[in-house]
Amino acid sequence: MHCCRRWANDLTVTIAITVDPEIPVPPLYYGGIERVVDLLVHGLVDRGHKVVLFAHPESSVPCHLEPYPSTKSRGSGDLFRNALHVSRRILDCKPDVVHSFGRLAYLTPMLLRAVPKVMTYQRIITPRSVQLGEALAGKSLHFTACSQDLMKAYAGKSNWHVVYNAVSASAYVPSFTVPADAPLAFLGRVEEIKGPHLAIQAARQSGRRLIIAGNVPEEAKHKEFFNAFVRPYVDGKNIEYVGPVNDAQKNQLLAGAAALLMPILWDEPFGIVMAEALACGTPVIGFGRGAVPEIVREGVNGFVCDSVESMAAAIGRLGELDRRVSRRVFETKFSDTVMLDSYCSVYNQIC
Repeated sequence: MHCCRRWANDLTVTIAITVDPEIPVPPLYYGGIERVVDLLVHGLVDRGHKVVLFAHPESSVPCHLEPYPSTKSRGSGDLFRNALHVSRRILDCKPDVVHSFGRLAYLTPMLLRAVPKVMTYQRIITPRSVQLGEALAGKSLHFTACSQDLMKAYAGKSNWHVVYNAVSASAYVPSFTVPADAPLAFLGRVEEIKGPHLAIQAARQSGRRLIIAGNVPEEAKHKEFFNAFVRPYVDGKNIEYVGPVNDAQKNQLLAGAAALLMPILWDEPFGIVMAEALACGTPVIGFGRGAVPEIVREGVNGFVCDSVESMAAAIGRLGELDRRVSRRVFETKFSDTVMLDSYCSVYNQIC
């Protein structure tokens, strides 16, 4: 029976999913891609489909797990071993669709085969890998990106699709009212391109408290940045740094915040923390780079800014927003159900 017929009739299909081997699915703290894969796996299994996941051996998922022989992707030896393992095991499980969230290199042995393949980009797209994939796989390979901004170079191509990232609607309990003195929140890796120092400036200019949560990456340059531009302002009262947070702490932080600040200094492809904030009913105030203008609707679920000064001014306008609308935007665009439907639609098209 043809794969599309099986999707249309809601019968069982087999999907092989690959993700890079460094971080388990789901991750304990940081790991946005792994969180998306975890949601997708659970959703497909709940709908009765068979899933085979190639991932870190410590992953905990409700499907068949194929652990990589190496948990690294840096060296050519590690890449070769993992790619060989993927190709051998995919031949054994005979999937209807192969879906890659990791390096396209892991699918290299499969590209010449007719099985439908989807390559999802969550990071900067390298044209060389796209050209190689299309040359080897032809029409059997489609691509998805987590935002329009990320795939702007390929807009209009029939084998490219936008599927926004998502978080679980049931995992986040929204708060539709917060106290007048509720703090602002910054949540993410505490490094320069994420803009925590700019969030501090905006909070101070607006006279609001700020809670910063997230890990400081291990590299020396990130520690030096933290010590120079963040730590001096942390007083435990107006500016508080709480370190990494788990999912329960994240929900508590975001639901109790007046807004999430996203003063990013790079073109971030999506920014799952924005979906997490909206799931909590919390508006987002971000710089208009990357996917921020696609996620934040000006004056509806937040504000899009271009400077610290305009961000401080937007903080003063938070009373104009209805937190119920933020949750509603999340449910219609960035929930796990919407993402699952979108990926299933892609599977149906490519089959």
